[in-house]
Amino acid sequence: MRKAARSILIAAVCGLAVAAAHAEEDGDGHIEPGENKVSELAKSAQNPVASLISVPFQNNTTYEFGPRDRTQNVLNIQPVIPFSLNEDWNLITRTILPVVSQPSFVRGQNRNNGVGDTLVTLFASPKQPVFGRLLLGAGPVVNIPTASDERLGADLWGMGLSGVALTVTGPFVTGLLVTQTWNLEGDDFSRFLTQPFFNINFPGGWYFSTSPAITADFEADDNAWLVPVGGGFGKVQFIGKLPVNLSFQAYYNAEKPRFGGDWSTRFTIQFLFPK
Repeated sequence: MRKAARSILIAAVCGLAVAAAHAEEDGDGHIEPGENKVSELAKSAQNPVASLISVPFQNNTTYEFGPRDRTQNVLNIQPVIPFSLNEDWNLITRTILPVVSQPSFVRGQNRNNGVGDTLVTLFASPKQPVFGRLLLGAGPVVNIPTASDERLGADLWGMGLSGVALTVTGPFVTGLLVTQTWNLEGDDFSRFLTQPFFNINFPGGWYFSTSPAITADFEADDNAWLVPVGGGFGKVQFIGKLPVNLSFQAYYNAEKPRFGGDWSTRFTIQFLFPK
């Protein structure tokens, strides 16, 4: 047993050492001479303000959700399109369109399938790091009432602010995303999201990732906090000439609203279009 544990530890240390050898990959979305293509793409996929066009399909499944302990599924279609404003600044557009399968909450109610509200975020981001290695992005976020059913979204116009800060150091990509949205139509609506993320990149495009989406509804009686704990693994690989990022994560909800599920899983397939 000790020999096996020692072998695993040595393999992990060697993996981190090899990954650190590619420290020149900065995750900015540009594959430059001397950079390992797969390593650069993996770090760029983990960087919310990278200058990289991508189309992620993120499927989130929550188990034992609602008063009848059923399964909820939300497929987020979230294209990311960056624009160069000038020599110093990028504008990163991030759109999230959820396709929702909402279970019944009471006997006799049908499951609802359709689209939820669309969330659009515009990040203004300096092209170069500040204060040494810190990458930043900030800008407005707009909630668009596109829900096909009242059970699938708030059906309200909302607006707020979002910001992200991160560093890319050797094999590590670490940061924090924060978003606050308020209602524009007078009704009670105040939603908060913070998403810390931590990634360790290994050779061959493999990586470990944890990025729990911590949310709160400040208009709910108990603020309705959702605090997931967990993580998973991913890999960047090529399908033909197209680079694709695949990842799977599992989370336990340490804090949840009254009818929130205990467990959730997240599977993502992200199509990458590097320059």
